[in-house]
Formats: sequence, C-alpha cells, structure tokens
Amino acid sequence: MAKGPVMGVAEVEAYLGEVFPQLLADGRVYTIEAVGPMTARMRMRAGERHLRPGGTVSGPAMMGLCDLALYVAILAQIGPVGLAVTTSLGFNFLRKPGPGDLLAECRLMKLGKRLAVGEASLFAEGADEVVCHATGTYSIPPR
Repeated sequence: MAKGPVMGVAEVEAYLGEVFPQLLADGRVYTIEAVGPMTARMRMRAGERHLRPGGTVSGPAMMGLCDLALYVAILAQIGPVGLAVTTSLGFNFLRKPGPGDLLAECRLMKLGKRLAVGEASLFAEGADEVVCHATGTYSIPPR
C-alpha cells in the first residue's frame, strides 16, 4: 500500500472530529503529535476520570489510547476509511504510570490491502521506560 502518509496531522484530526465527535465530548483529551511513514505519535491528557485507585492511569484508558493511536497511524497511510476496524488487540502492562500525560509511539509492521498490523508503546511524559506495549490487527474494507 502507501509508502508515506496520504493524510497529515490536521487532516486526520479533522476526519476524526467528523466521524467520532464523541472524542471531543470532554474537551481535547487526545492529540495527534505526528504522523510519518507507517508511524504515528499521540498524546492523551490523562485527567481524574482516567485514574484508578492508587493514583495510576487505568488499563482501559491506556487500551483506548493504544487503539486510537494505531487507528490514526493506519488512517494517515490509507486515507479516510471509517470502516477500518480493530479485529484484535493484545496488551502488556509493564509499569504503573502516575497521573499525567501519556505518549503513544506507533509503528505499523504490515499494511496490506485487507489487514494492518501494528504496535504501540506508551510512555509517561518525561519517562524513558515503556508503561504499556500493545499489538493490534485491523481489518481494512475493500475500496
């Protein structure tokens, strides 16, 4: 498929705002920081609603960021395909991130006509160690 992004950050954000307006229901929690060839970087401003007892960002919040960041990486490569859907996700929670922003670094390992496979690594802002690693597979509908 594509060798580089066909949509930039502003285009992907505009598309997500159009097809997933619920992402903006509580203000801008997710920000796309960059897209590149087979890559994306996103930020989640983890607020009080994203925390679990013990003051750490919850697993479901981290899972959502991974899924969205991988979807962004795919959209940037293939364009506005709303029905590209998650078919599987696997997570390894490695460390407890404290309150604060999380950064997702994504890389697509395979991008075919019907399937995309990628991985996402989450980092607490300012930290070098991965707090969560995810792999995902996404089904791409025929054009």
